[in-house]
Amino acid sequence: MRVAVVGATGYSGVEVIRLLQYHPRIELVKVFSSSQDGVPLRRVFPHLTNIFEKELTLIQEQELIEGVDAVFFATPSGISKEWIPALIDAGVTCIDISGDFRLDVDSYKEWYKKEPAPSQYLEQAVYGLTEVYEAKVKEANLLTNPGCFPTASLLGLAPILKTDWINQNSIIIDAKTGVSGAGRGASLGTHYSELNDNLKAYKLGVHQHIPEIERYASEIAGSPIQVTFTTHLVPMTRGILSTIYVDLAASKQTDEIIELYKDYYKHSPFVRIRPEGEFPSTKEVYASNYCDIGLLADPRTGKLMIISVIDNVVKGAAGQAIQNLNVMQGWDQTTGLLHTPIYP
Repeated sequence: MRVAVVGATGYSGVEVIRLLQYHPRIELVKVFSSSQDGVPLRRVFPHLTNIFEKELTLIQEQELIEGVDAVFFATPSGISKEWIPALIDAGVTCIDISGDFRLDVDSYKEWYKKEPAPSQYLEQAVYGLTEVYEAKVKEANLLTNPGCFPTASLLGLAPILKTDWINQNSIIIDAKTGVSGAGRGASLGTHYSELNDNLKAYKLGVHQHIPEIERYASEIAGSPIQVTFTTHLVPMTRGILSTIYVDLAASKQTDEIIELYKDYYKHSPFVRIRPEGEFPSTKEVYASNYCDIGLLADPRTGKLMIISVIDNVVKGAAGQAIQNLNVMQGWDQTTGLLHTPIYP
């Protein structure tokens, strides 16, 4: 399969490129940028020297359509919606890693402060949380990749949302991310002097991933869900750790809940459920497509605590996008993605 990457100079884009080097069924034939033309990608990312030598090309519709079977959009929000409609109409498969197709028209306007994609394409888009929506992903031609925080949070919540074991209006998500989630562009908030030896909460009450989490949590639960969602920036490069708190509505032991999760994810090779008393850390999924989950039903407080960790650039972006393309093509979803996490 011949594919292209748009947004190849960002962290998610270059991670798609890195992972595709291991994929036996995909040939990466074109890399596009919105700002650089004719520049060898190794000039932007020297670590690709002698590995991937293609030149960047400015985004052009005809170039995207011709000789390409699928396109990954690893772009900031507001860009992919301008290009994807023409590609879909031309029969090109699109995987959007930005947020342009995750929400409905009104929610996108409210939370992203931009004009949305045409409604007919929003309606075509399939949400690519494969562990939950695999049947829909198999039929998709336009795939909207979940955000990094929603991936960690929804995978942590999905099994319990399918039960009557919790108070669904009690969900609190305390999420912490490495700085690569902010992208490659320079800003005061990600400046070394501002970030090092520091920990800060940001976008309280206004984070664009709030409506995404609530929309798909509600779908999974079959009833309206609202969450309290707080994000924190920590001085590390990669990783998300979501600590989720929810009130138990039934008397359940930790081992019962672990069995529920193991059963729910028994056909999901990238979700690993930890044994009782064991909780994951971000380093244990570093540079991999795994999501690791630890669970505790606290009898003292009556709360369920869920620890969910991912690599935000892989499972939260590029790796999940490739996993979705695998499913869309009818290939084993692990193809090209069975990398052991890097440790330490």
